[in-house]
Amino acid sequence: MDFQLTDDQRALRAGMRELLERRFPRTRLRTVIDGDAERDDGSGERGNGGGGLDRGLWRELGEAGLFALRVPESAGGVGLGLPEAVLAFEEAGRALLPGPLVATELAAGLCTTGLCAMGSFESGRAGSLAAGVTQGEAVVTALDGGGAPVEHLASADAVLALGPTVVELIPAEEVARSTEPIRSVDPATPLHRTAPSRTRPEQAGPGRSGIAVRLRREAALLTAAQQLGSACRTVELAVDHAKRRTQFGRPIGAFQAVQHLCAQMLVRAESARSVVYAAAVTEDPGDIAAAKLLADEAAVHNARDCLQVHGGMGFTWEADVHLHLKRAWVRAGQWQSAAAAEEELAAGLVSTVETCL
Repeated sequence: MDFQLTDDQRALRAGMRELLERRFPRTRLRTVIDGDAERDDGSGERGNGGGGLDRGLWRELGEAGLFALRVPESAGGVGLGLPEAVLAFEEAGRALLPGPLVATELAAGLCTTGLCAMGSFESGRAGSLAAGVTQGEAVVTALDGGGAPVEHLASADAVLALGPTVVELIPAEEVARSTEPIRSVDPATPLHRTAPSRTRPEQAGPGRSGIAVRLRREAALLTAAQQLGSACRTVELAVDHAKRRTQFGRPIGAFQAVQHLCAQMLVRAESARSVVYAAAVTEDPGDIAAAKLLADEAAVHNARDCLQVHGGMGFTWEADVHLHLKRAWVRAGQWQSAAAAEEELAAGLVSTVETCL
């Protein structure tokens, strides 16, 4: 079995990175973050998460095929699979691209298979949403039945509500009436708190139960891919700083303590990469749980170690390291928490033991 990326997969990853470097470089990221800081309420705290999405960038992502990667060619999509989506979302995580990327990608698949009308949209508006979501004309956020806050609700056109047995698309303004904004640790991810049981009971059913389970697992894996991208980027930031920053007449990267930190970061990132890529191929629930668990750990701990390598400079607002840590904290609570992933893995181990007995 060949575990190497194909030429097409490498080209996809390189193309995604090139697009983001051109349309969402560091200067644009800082504009989003610092612009949000300027809207401070006077409390002295930065980053209340009130910024809107760049619709122009969102449309360009849609035109590039990000939201249609797994949509069949017969429906106007790219016709690729989950491994390719993981590669693209890894690059999005590396660039700290803001927005409900995972929910919009999932909604694109629902809409192009005719399931968009399963929510509370009127037929005409459901058709408009289906036409716009793959092209980046529509933004879809998610309401996780596990009680996680809703991200970017003010910028969304629709909300994908996913519960244990429920799948429903709801107009964003309908959800907004029963929510309240909460302060987000990540200045580029505005959050709203809403009731976890927003969806209507009659929308549940055996068929939708299976769809809901599949979508939640895919969402967890795509979120893990974003965490992987962030973990790899903080390795690059730490190594680059260790090469340039001098102390006692030589680069700090020459000191063993710094070398050990960077080496541990690389091990975490590459371990997470192996599991995330494997889960994208197998789509096994246990593999996805392991991928989310390891990717969350790699993103959070690598950001912390990157801060350590940067020293006092890393804790300043002007440095980008804290942005990776804050985004990693937010993603770690989305779709599948560490506790939920551990329970999934434990259940799989118990099942394996019982089968052997």
